[in-house]
Amino acid sequence: MFRLYSLFMLVDLALLVIALIDCLSSEEYAIRALPRVAWVFIILLFSPIGAIAWFVAGRPPRAIRMSNGEQWRPGSGFPEDERPARKGPLAPDDDPAFLRNLASSLKDDESMMKKWEADLRRREEELRKKTSQED
Repeated sequence: MFRLYSLFMLVDLALLVIALIDCLSSEEYAIRALPRVAWVFIILLFSPIGAIAWFVAGRPPRAIRMSNGEQWRPGSGFPEDERPARKGPLAPDDDPAFLRNLASSLKDDESMMKKWEADLRRREEELRKKTSQED
């Protein structure tokens, strides 16, 4: 029984040391969810759960090798000049033709609204005349 507990303590100590070294050697900007100081306290105070939480939720994401051989880190995005060309339809706010036609469609909508308002005013006047004639 003592050997089993000593084995668990040894595994816990190894996990704690590895998590601390990994946390302290990671770049500050790449650490997820919490600041480095918070992760160090969590790893030290809540052993072994804190170390496991570091590896699951706090460790910087690994780089992904793309099919063209380049490495990409999640969340790093693409610089504008290296953004891959989109295949398929663009979103309306990304489509230059849509944005150009937006101003003209707004003018068309305004003119239609003015026609409707004028028609409504005309009908209201006709209705007022009919009600005043009936009285």
